[in-house]
Amino acid sequence: MIQMAENAKNYPPHFHNAAFDIVAIAASAGGLTALVKVLSTLKAQFPAAIAIVQHLAPEHRSFMAEILSRRTDITVKQAQEGDCLTPGTAYVAPPNLHLLVNGDGTLSLSQSELVHFLRPSADLLFESVATTYKDRAIALVLSGTGSDGAMGVEAIKKMGGTVIVQDVKTAEFSGMPSAAIQTGNIDFILPLDEISNTLVTLVMGNVEIN
Repeated sequence: MIQMAENAKNYPPHFHNAAFDIVAIAASAGGLTALVKVLSTLKAQFPAAIAIVQHLAPEHRSFMAEILSRRTDITVKQAQEGDCLTPGTAYVAPPNLHLLVNGDGTLSLSQSELVHFLRPSADLLFESVATTYKDRAIALVLSGTGSDGAMGVEAIKKMGGTVIVQDVKTAEFSGMPSAAIQTGNIDFILPLDEISNTLVTLVMGNVEIN
C-alpha cells in the first residue's frame, strides 16, 4: 500500500528525456581538478541533476560552487536545505554538512555524526540516492584519499544503479577510486577525460548496461 501511494504521488519525480535522474559524485584530494574536467563539457540542457560531495576544510567557507560555475554551462550552487533537484543543476555539499536526497527529490543537510571521520560523507549521499532513485541513479567516484564512497557504491549497485569510477592511473590521489573498485560493484572504470561523454551518453539513454 505504501508503494502504491508513493507511485500515485510520483515520488521521486522523474525527469523527461533522461534515462537517469541523478548523478551523485564523490571527490576528495585532487577532486577539484577532476570535477572541473567532468563538468566543463556538460551543456546547460543536461537532463539530470547532479549532487556533489567534495571533502573540504570544515572551518572555512567554500568557494567550490563559484569556481565550478565559471567552468561549466550547467548551473552550480551550494546545496541548501529543501532544494528541489532540477535537471542541469549541480548541488555541492556545504562544508561540515552531510548532503542527503529525500524521497520526494528534495535535499536535506545534516550535521549528524561524522562517518569514518568525515562530514560530508559520500557514503551517506550515495545511500540516500540509492534508496530514492534506485536504477535511475549514477554514482561517480573521483580522485581522493581514504575509502569514502565504497560502501555507498555497494548500495547504488544493490538498488540497480550504475557506478563509474575514475581510472586510478588518471587520478591525482587513488585511495577513493581504488576502494570503490575493490568492492567489485563497478560498471565503468574510465580515464578522467572519458567520464563526461560517458555520463551524457548514459543519461541520454544511448547505452545498455549489462
